[in-house]
Amino acid sequence: MTTPDAAGYRPPDAATRPVIEVSAAVIRDRHGRLLLVRKAGTTAFMQPGGKPEPGESAAETLSRELEEELGLRIAPASLRSVGTFRAAAANEAGHDVVAAVFDAELGSQEPRIAAEIAELRWASAEDAEVLDIAPLARRFFLTV
Repeated sequence: MTTPDAAGYRPPDAATRPVIEVSAAVIRDRHGRLLLVRKAGTTAFMQPGGKPEPGESAAETLSRELEEELGLRIAPASLRSVGTFRAAAANEAGHDVVAAVFDAELGSQEPRIAAEIAELRWASAEDAEVLDIAPLARRFFLTV
């Protein structure tokens, strides 16, 4: 049995945890805060993004999800890969997410709530102490 890290993530034991593949965005405002969203019917804030449709690349998935969820138009070619990260899934107990993560620049666009998004907010590392934040964002992108 493995021990959880400071964010509560416990690495999978011999690949026994099912994996959910997603694409996720790192979008920061001019103050360095991270854009997080909360989907309807959930409590955890997470990075915008989602699951791929058949035949989509990771960047195409994220581009589509950003437009559907937040009204943001960012071409797949404009997204910059940050890497692939694994963490416990926030809304599916016993699962991990494996996320292809990309930096995304908004330019003059403002995110707006759409599709299944119930709330959005810009969060700092200090907010992680008081908000329910998904392990992926908490562990890798809201560190001090």
